[in-house]
Amino acid sequence: MGMGYMILIGFIMLLSWGVSAQLKSKFKKYSKVHLQNGLSGAEIAEKMLADHGIRNVKVISTPGQLTDHYNPVNKTVNLSEAVYNQRNAAAAAVAAHECGHAVQHAIGYEWLQLRSKLVPVVSVASNFVQWILLAGILMINTFPSLLLVGIVIFSLTTLFTIVTLPVEYDASNRALAWLENKRMVTREELSGSKDALKWAARTYVVAAIGSIATLLYYVSIYMNRR
Repeated sequence: MGMGYMILIGFIMLLSWGVSAQLKSKFKKYSKVHLQNGLSGAEIAEKMLADHGIRNVKVISTPGQLTDHYNPVNKTVNLSEAVYNQRNAAAAAVAAHECGHAVQHAIGYEWLQLRSKLVPVVSVASNFVQWILLAGILMINTFPSLLLVGIVIFSLTTLFTIVTLPVEYDASNRALAWLENKRMVTREELSGSKDALKWAARTYVVAAIGSIATLLYYVSIYMNRR
């Protein structure tokens, strides 16, 4: 690997670590900002779904930390145990954000539909694309088309990280708008929710940057093979 690429990847890894650490710090901070309405994350989620007329989505608890997600296949809002049970600004932000995805699904939000179509392709590709790229580099002089195949496959995973950005930002915007318009949180609580979701979104930005940088690296190898 080129020294420039290694430096770039090292920087991106450091950036990713920094954003992740800041995210955990923010959630820890806003977990101490207790909601005046006294609602748990699960109750916040159920109310947001009801307010949007969504009655076929279940809110369930899932093990782990920061494991919160919306599953469009079985229509469930999965909240980590802390978010599901706790009554603070961080829990409200995450619960509403995941319901934002449920709203996207219900209205047929285009970016979510595109991401959902990419999921099975990316799931399969991620299992072997690195091996194809490695083999392509080793065989660059005898079989350059192999690297090109790897680049095409990896470009799909990069596309997935890019498509994820509008999906995540839109879900956060929907969540914050609902929390504010329905007066579910105080001004201080809303400020904490905004800050927490802002740092959560940045983890996806870093992932996209890293994927784009890696893709460009492999493209440069292919273009300079002669």
